[in-house]
Amino acid sequence: MAQIALTLPDGNQRHYDAGITAGEVAADISKSLAKKAISATVNGAHYDLAWPIEADADIAIHSMKDDVQAFELVRHDLAHVMARAVQEIWPDVKVTIGPVIENGWYYDFDREEPFTDADLATIEKKMKEIINLRDPVRTEVWERERAIQYYKDRGEPFKVELIESIPGNEDLRMYWHGDWQDLCRGPHLQHTGQIPADAFKLMRVSGAYWRGDSDREQLQRIYGVGFLNRDQLKAHLTFLEEAEKRDHRRLGREMDLYHMQPEAPGQVFWHPNGWTIYTQLQDYMRRKQRAGGYVEVNTPQVVDRKLWEESGHWEKYQENMFIVEVDEEHASQKAINALKPMNCPCHVQVYNQGLKSYRDLPLRMAEFGSCARYEPSGALHGIMRVRGFTQDDGHIFCREDQIESETAVFIDFLSSVYKDLGFTEFSVKFSDRPETRAGSDEVWDKAEAALLSATRAAGIEPTLNPGEGAFYGPKLEFVLTDAIGRDWQCGTHQVDFVLPERLDANYIGEDGNKHRPVMLHRATLGSFERFIGILIEEHSGKLPFWLAPRQVVVAAIVSDADDYVHEVVAALKAAGVRAEADVRNEKINYKVREHSVAKVPVILACGMREVEERTVSMRRLGQKQSETLTLDDVVPQLADDSTPPDLRG
Repeated sequence: MAQIALTLPDGNQRHYDAGITAGEVAADISKSLAKKAISATVNGAHYDLAWPIEADADIAIHSMKDDVQAFELVRHDLAHVMARAVQEIWPDVKVTIGPVIENGWYYDFDREEPFTDADLATIEKKMKEIINLRDPVRTEVWERERAIQYYKDRGEPFKVELIESIPGNEDLRMYWHGDWQDLCRGPHLQHTGQIPADAFKLMRVSGAYWRGDSDREQLQRIYGVGFLNRDQLKAHLTFLEEAEKRDHRRLGREMDLYHMQPEAPGQVFWHPNGWTIYTQLQDYMRRKQRAGGYVEVNTPQVVDRKLWEESGHWEKYQENMFIVEVDEEHASQKAINALKPMNCPCHVQVYNQGLKSYRDLPLRMAEFGSCARYEPSGALHGIMRVRGFTQDDGHIFCREDQIESETAVFIDFLSSVYKDLGFTEFSVKFSDRPETRAGSDEVWDKAEAALLSATRAAGIEPTLNPGEGAFYGPKLEFVLTDAIGRDWQCGTHQVDFVLPERLDANYIGEDGNKHRPVMLHRATLGSFERFIGILIEEHSGKLPFWLAPRQVVVAAIVSDADDYVHEVVAALKAAGVRAEADVRNEKINYKVREHSVAKVPVILACGMREVEERTVSMRRLGQKQSETLTLDDVVPQLADDSTPPDLRG
């Protein structure tokens, strides 16, 4: 029999007969390792301990201490155990697929009756029983026809179709967990008892179409989460609970910020409170951009397809564009236009008006540009993922030798904005050329090298995000981490040699000849809608005082204090504070609870004592104790609190 050489992580080699399994290798190394082993990595591929190794390879044996491999195996086995539990409880249910996803898994089932919350509890109980049986997990390789006949005999049409759709004629791997079987690539654990019985939970049921086709069977998808120990599960459930409390959709209702409705899918109806946040944020960004040397422009919403064809968007981005056809007077055919999905081609049109000199560069151009992009209805999510949005968009037209300095200037600009808004740290991803792109490889080589060099010169070593650049150039993605550890990609910075060429932008160089400018696409917040959603969730609705839509409510304790309440409100408004009176005939505790739920930062209570002493009783959101302040003291204090960070001394 042929011999093979297996190289261990420490560099030592061991020689075995070809066909030895990773489990046998572990046993040969030590009894302790064999007992702890769950899988192996063989030449970079994740191997089941029962799979044969046929050629020389690098090998590493994994245990439950190796999180990446352990999570994959545990969650994959949990998917199978859940499917087994469902079919043991309801034998008529048909199974389909059950992949591992972030933090857990799901499995799709064909069942006439909908699964209920009580059913999920029943399935969980059965899963724990299966785990405690410690049933062996075994695998066999079958020819396709044998596997197809096996599933036909057992009335599993989805498995039959799945096999028939797999290209090629390779044999298939079949797995058994006890007596229950599934088609699966693996790898898996060695017995069900290796699954932590107290570290998983079934979360919810949703609808799903077979193979994602809305014309096919409607299935039921059960989601679960799984971890390596109970503490990890508890931490995850706590995280989900915290995320639910912060959900911008719920807080948006409680704070009366906006609503959305079917007649305008993916578009926001801003209420006065929400629009106050929006305009405060926009005013702040406008001041920051002016201070940063930007000129502000505004460009059309609807643009003829000719410009989109010239820019390349019609070819590369048309499926995400809203098309508008118009019967133009005296025209032989309809005029085809599109709502702009982005502002860059229009900004080149502004740049192209009038001759530009090298002395005019860099030219930093900004627009709060309203854009429209088609997003599938299933992808829409509150104001985080919408079809109609406004970007704090900007384009910097510069010379090639200015790319590095302009990148450094923008990173400093973005850092100061994020700091003002409460985000002191961010990470940077470098996204290189996608498969679908405009421009030659030579141009892309130059653009990627320039952006990467500029980023490193700014003192940042980005992580690679392969294939995720824009179709016209590579980009940096600036990722914020919020208070509960979630990442949000917001700002972007892109180097573009393509669009200036396509749209014939140029400048007169120092040599008197025409040259192409480089176009740097940049956004700091990204979409206002999405960033406001992030701010709401970051602060759990308790926005910084200067951004809060309702900064102060002055509440009367007794009706005799109504006139004084209005006097306090007038004084605060005169000082630039957003204040309102609450003189309803309700108890003060009721008013405090109501305004606290609406996340009003400051409540000033006024009774007869406050009237006589010209004071207020101030309670800040989240504080149980109130303090008494004179009217002369509280007005300047709250006026100072309401000053945006860029206007502070």
